[in-house]
Amino acid sequence: MSGVLEEAREVTAPAARPPRRRRRGRGAFLALAAMVVPVGASMVHLEISLLDVAWAVPDFARFLVENMWPPEFHELEDLLIATLVTVEMAYLGTIAATLVSLPLSLLAARNLTTHPTLFALTRSVVMVCRAVPDFVFALMFVAALGLGPLPGVLGVAIHSVGMLGKLYAERIEEVDPGPGEALAAVGATKLQVVRLAVIPQVLPSIVANTLYRFDINIRSSIILGIVGAGGIGYELVTALQALDYQRAAAVMVIVLALVIVVEAVSNRIRKHYL
Repeated sequence: MSGVLEEAREVTAPAARPPRRRRRGRGAFLALAAMVVPVGASMVHLEISLLDVAWAVPDFARFLVENMWPPEFHELEDLLIATLVTVEMAYLGTIAATLVSLPLSLLAARNLTTHPTLFALTRSVVMVCRAVPDFVFALMFVAALGLGPLPGVLGVAIHSVGMLGKLYAERIEEVDPGPGEALAAVGATKLQVVRLAVIPQVLPSIVANTLYRFDINIRSSIILGIVGAGGIGYELVTALQALDYQRAAAVMVIVLALVIVVEAVSNRIRKHYL
């Protein structure tokens, strides 16, 4: 009798699999539809057709060849000085953000801050800095302080506080509590625990995230120049407004070279020192 039951199970067991496969197929179809339908609806709402997309690339390539080639590097010294201004804005903004983010992240880490009000307040500050884009901050500072690099530095710094503060705090929350508990057991103060047990564990991550943020801030500083913060971005928008496309092409070449150099240096530092 048991042999008959086992044979019956062997015969009937495979029959239960097709519904599972059908469910998987239905799930895959629904996932695909969830991606495709919004894409189609967005293209209809924005009045973008597939034909427009197909013609965009050759039209842009033709514009580059007819209007921007060859790049015109006259007054190269001015462009290099503007590039230096962009790098300085990104550097100062990143350094300022790092100095502010470090203490904020200590207060925004759950394992270090036991006071709920202080924790919530610090997290709120970090969230607001992160939620508002850097160019919005820069526009506000341009309106208040006038044109120049200072609004760019402040815009980069405040937005970077939001990003770095979040990353630092999350890494601090992941530290091994053992060393800190051992120090506290022998009478170490909370500041000593942070300095001797927490900071050594998170320092490589802090340096890596700061380098990555500097890389991002280089690009942000270029964009901020377009809204009046100076630098190579300002040279780009000035050339485009004057319809001097060959000079704009030269600016783009310099921007590309700047991004490549900064990324190469950043990767080298991460590879050899972190």
